[in-house]
Amino acid sequence: MSGRRQPIVAVLGHVDHGKTSLLDHVRSLGEQSRSSVMDREAGGITQHIGATEVPSEILNDLCASLLGGKTFDSPGLLFIDTPGHHSFSSLRARGGSLADIAILIVDVMEGCRPQTRESLRILKQSKTPFVVAANKVDRIHGWQCQEGRSMTISMRDQSKESLDLFDQRYWKLVGQFAEEGFNLERYERIKDFTKEIAMVPVSARKGEGIQDLLAVVIGLAERYLSDRLTDVDGSGEATVLEMKEERGLGKTLDLILHRGSIRKGDEIVLVSDKGGVSTHVKGLFSPRGMSEMRDAGDRWDNTETAYAAAGVKISAPSLEGVLVGTTLRVVCSDEEKEIAMAAAKEEANLSIELGEEGVCIKSDTVGGLEALAKELKEIGVSIREASIGKVSRRDVRSAESSSDPLNRLIMAFSTEILEEAEEEVEVSETGVKHIGSDIIYRILEEREEWVEARKSELEEERRELVVYPGRIILLPDHTFRISKPAVVGVRVLAGRIHIGQGLLKDGVKVGRIKSIKSGQESLKEAKQGAEVAISVEGVTVGRQMDEGDVLLVDIPESHARKLRKMEMTSVEKEVYEELLALHRKDDHFWGR
Repeated sequence: MSGRRQPIVAVLGHVDHGKTSLLDHVRSLGEQSRSSVMDREAGGITQHIGATEVPSEILNDLCASLLGGKTFDSPGLLFIDTPGHHSFSSLRARGGSLADIAILIVDVMEGCRPQTRESLRILKQSKTPFVVAANKVDRIHGWQCQEGRSMTISMRDQSKESLDLFDQRYWKLVGQFAEEGFNLERYERIKDFTKEIAMVPVSARKGEGIQDLLAVVIGLAERYLSDRLTDVDGSGEATVLEMKEERGLGKTLDLILHRGSIRKGDEIVLVSDKGGVSTHVKGLFSPRGMSEMRDAGDRWDNTETAYAAAGVKISAPSLEGVLVGTTLRVVCSDEEKEIAMAAAKEEANLSIELGEEGVCIKSDTVGGLEALAKELKEIGVSIREASIGKVSRRDVRSAESSSDPLNRLIMAFSTEILEEAEEEVEVSETGVKHIGSDIIYRILEEREEWVEARKSELEEERRELVVYPGRIILLPDHTFRISKPAVVGVRVLAGRIHIGQGLLKDGVKVGRIKSIKSGQESLKEAKQGAEVAISVEGVTVGRQMDEGDVLLVDIPESHARKLRKMEMTSVEKEVYEELLALHRKDDHFWGR
């Protein structure tokens, strides 16, 4: 074994921007090299669970013209290809990101999309160096593609019109990245990779510019990650990608081994929902040859030892409750075991601040939960409960018990809601809400929309319970009965009227509203602009009031106090102030 491990490369990007095409192309590199000296196992590229390994021999050969005689020091590159429901933010190693470096793939025709911006936020948070692959250049009008061609040669062969169109897209991207706080520059023009982000134009589908992209990734890794890549000695450490039930093996774990080695029979310490748990590796496997990573079926190679960096599968007793996204630690002594158990206990205790009041959050991994919590903290949303796993009935009941209706919310990142929990949400009388997505920004956006809508609903409910002030005019030729009770047609000039409210004329009480009707329909209230018929007790038209009179609609003193804290329209406020002034002539403290 050399004293270096291969860099772990994550590929991120918006849906349909070409992540799969890029990874497929990377996999095909091995197939092209099957008959060559670089033949390694079956087909040049070893595929692991959720990972594709490209050996340095293939990379050196592919990128020779761009490496200027240099060769790649590391054993190769390990691309992590995690299932869609796994967020990059949930893949961590020793507190940092599991990936050493990332490729952010952007459709040059579409530019930055919501998921691109989310990826940029995650990369910034985790301080992961990255390269931008400006994909789909083959879609630029008139662009001529050639498989396997370097982008430096390709750019020289394009027409002026195509290059102008490319430049327009490029400058748009530069602007979008600047908005997120990054300086984007074409890879061949960069002087200092620590200050600028390299952008490599590629066509993943046509296989053009891939060697340039890999050469830039290699260059970055060699120059800036040497300390990280030589940290290979010592006991094995891995990140748990997934837990699966495999026929004949029982519960198994898919891992990315990012440090040291792991052997069959090794004692390992894992993180479970109850803290640290110790067990032994019973079986150690890697998928055979070119098997598709997450679907190797029975094509597993039994192996005795695996070295970082690699994707492997293990079977072991006592895997119940192991938390996805946490660390597996190989231990070789009682002292190491004690340290590992303490570290596992700390990892199981989520580093999330919980409050007495707040929302409930869920995720499928520890990292995912922490990523969501971090975003919520930044916008000042408190969290009352945080846990890993699917949204259950218990979570719904817990959210329902929140005293603040705006906190009766379950926010689930990359995890599903169980059927019985969904049913419980639907019949909830307290207005509990479930928001779930694989994208954090979408969860936050939906929460904002829901909070706004919920506030309006609650405001309406509160308004229904509070009597509002109003001003009405008695319409000419609309007296339907003079008295016992008087029935008149009115227009609501300002505010609103409710059944039971007193009417004032020149500050003097002149009866009370007994009913409100619009045509044949009986109403509880009528708002500004409405023309309705009202019946008024204790008044005779022609004596206490006349057609054309403008009357104030009075409010009880207790409601005057409540209204002070509530939102009113400017005309409602005007009538309210007028009523306060009238009442305070007799009682200076009225409504205070």
